[in-house]
Amino acid sequence: MSKRKGILLAGGTGSRLHPVTLGVSKQLLPVYDKPMIYYPLSVLMLSNIREIAIITTPQDQEQFKRMLGDGGQWGLSLHYVTQPSPDGLAQAYTLCEDFLDGAPSAMVLGDNIFFGHSLPDNLARAGSKETGGTVFGYRVADPERYGVLDFDGNGQVREIIEKPAKPPSPFAVTGLYFLDGSAPQRAQTVTPSARGELEITSLLQTYLEDGLLDVELIGRGYAWLDTGTHASLLDAGNFVRTLSERQGQQVGCPEEISWRKGWISDAALAAQADALGKSDYGAYLARLLAEG
Repeated sequence: MSKRKGILLAGGTGSRLHPVTLGVSKQLLPVYDKPMIYYPLSVLMLSNIREIAIITTPQDQEQFKRMLGDGGQWGLSLHYVTQPSPDGLAQAYTLCEDFLDGAPSAMVLGDNIFFGHSLPDNLARAGSKETGGTVFGYRVADPERYGVLDFDGNGQVREIIEKPAKPPSPFAVTGLYFLDGSAPQRAQTVTPSARGELEITSLLQTYLEDGLLDVELIGRGYAWLDTGTHASLLDAGNFVRTLSERQGQQVGCPEEISWRKGWISDAALAAQADALGKSDYGAYLARLLAEG
């Protein structure tokens, strides 16, 4: 089986965050002490994915390259793909068809934050599937903002409905999708919705109809945050700050993940800690080394 590759979708206009995002990409905004994009990037890294395509708008791509480089500092290989216009999440798979080259993928949205003790286990389980796909359902108070799971009488998912006026359940599909190598071909069959977008729910529905989609519900021990509005961005920053200060541990730290996985050496981590030395973030990296 081809090795799974990652897609990080960091395009779009961030219009719900205007005027803040008139001059900078939403995914480069800070969530407490690090750029928003670090959090979804860390999810792919926790999935043991090291070859990742970053999808950006044409005007923002240079900012991302300046921020992330080629990923070598974290033992990654980052590729940059331009999204000329935001035509829906399913478009990501056609844009990345050459990059994927038949490989299975894990795509994460650039404004999503995931946290949970068992998260690496969930990711490993989803990543081990050779055919079909896996998505995660999460209970939310406002499901009408998301793709919503519709269950039959036996508790099986029969449909995923995009932003329904009357949600059939409180379970939303999170912005993390593990799909097999057929995703780009399936995406090409998706037609624009009434909103004029190539909906990810339409792509997932093709897997569901073929009996190839696993839906894993993640419960109370997890946090899934969508940082697409001013209020949710502030909430996410406060959530990360509370965890970091209470536990003395970083959330979504690429340097720590790559070091603990053996992708970078002690010397490489020390160099990055030194480069960031005047910040609490840099001090944290130095403390990791000191603690061994």
